[in-house]
Amino acid sequence: MRYAQIPSSLFIKNRQDFTAKMEPNSIAILTSNDVMPNNADDEMGFSQNNDLFYLSGVDQEESILVLYPDAALPANREILFVKETSELIKIWEGDKLTKEKAFEVSGVKNVKWLQDFDLTLQYMAFEADTFYLGHNEHKKTLTAEMLTQQDRMIAKCKEKYPLHNYRRAAKITRELRQIKSEEEIVLMQQAANISVSGFKRVLKAVKPGMMEYELEAELTYEFVRNGAKRHAFMPIVASGANACALHYNTNDSICKEGDMILMDFGVCYANYNSDTTRCFPVNGKFSERQKEVYNAVLHCLKEGSKLLKPGAVSAEYEKQMASLVEQQLINLGLLDAEKVKMQDPENPLYKKYFMHGTAHFIGLDVHDVGLYTRPFEAGMVLTCEPGIYIAEEGIGCRLENDYLITENGNINLTAEMPIEIDEIENLIKG
Repeated sequence: MRYAQIPSSLFIKNRQDFTAKMEPNSIAILTSNDVMPNNADDEMGFSQNNDLFYLSGVDQEESILVLYPDAALPANREILFVKETSELIKIWEGDKLTKEKAFEVSGVKNVKWLQDFDLTLQYMAFEADTFYLGHNEHKKTLTAEMLTQQDRMIAKCKEKYPLHNYRRAAKITRELRQIKSEEEIVLMQQAANISVSGFKRVLKAVKPGMMEYELEAELTYEFVRNGAKRHAFMPIVASGANACALHYNTNDSICKEGDMILMDFGVCYANYNSDTTRCFPVNGKFSERQKEVYNAVLHCLKEGSKLLKPGAVSAEYEKQMASLVEQQLINLGLLDAEKVKMQDPENPLYKKYFMHGTAHFIGLDVHDVGLYTRPFEAGMVLTCEPGIYIAEEGIGCRLENDYLITENGNINLTAEMPIEIDEIENLIKG
């Protein structure tokens, strides 16, 4: 592993919290993600099912966790199934989890080989009344057109055990994962720290004539050097007018003299993520107009982040953020105050320059699971990311930090990442 082993006590506690919410006499089955093919005999990098990781700490393909808290035999209350390793597998793929190591990582005492799953489940299934099965329930899921390991498990169970009741495991994990434990915050802070190092490296490297992907390479080097598993998502390195395309990530343009770069990037460390955005001048000096726009967005970030506190509701928070940005657009001369007063509330004028929300949950997923109808609570981690995009001027600016909500305000996990104009210019100058 690229990260220090996470104490199994975290996963033991997570399982206890999960099983406490299960109906009596029910079995939960969580599966790993598939290893996805690329071309020919190539494979994409493996990414674990985050619900399985949350409950077991297992970061390996072909793994299944079964929880049956009311099982008559104590050994059957938690069973972890992992791929049986061998000397041949070790030669070709390297070390895999042994039963002993799987127990050490997860805290699950009963570890079996994967080929024992079907028969083991059959012995227990007819004693149970209900199955909890996992599925990707994120509202922006991208797997709807393909069958996943979870889809196949659902079909398999319903075919073999059609008269059982079925429940959604994701409904429980969605509720639990919103509140981060102390151990999780430590991991997210490490992801944020690596992001800070990456950004500082980019500021030292940037100069006119560079390609955007060269700055992406600086990020990648710093991330890997510090033990990150991968980029949290495809980084955006958008210079000049490219910054007005919200999800631009081809990163293949020249960074020109006089342009400002918008860089939206994150680190995945131990499967936990950061998500940050910064803007900076290619030549090391913000123009007067760039300063005006930048300071307007920075004002919205500073004031808006204060709204992330216990009891706040996402919909109301987003309205307040929109009002902050709207006022700055008026100050910048982009909107007319009188026309704003008379605008159609269903089609506000600010949408021309500010088109997205500003706070999303973050954790094991960059856009982490959770209900936005649930009031914010201590232990939640959210981004704050206002932006202003002026296509006619070729200026796009977004600034983003990650905030841990506490009972006494919030803590900026990315506070060490330079954001004031003077410190950014000074770091570029060296």
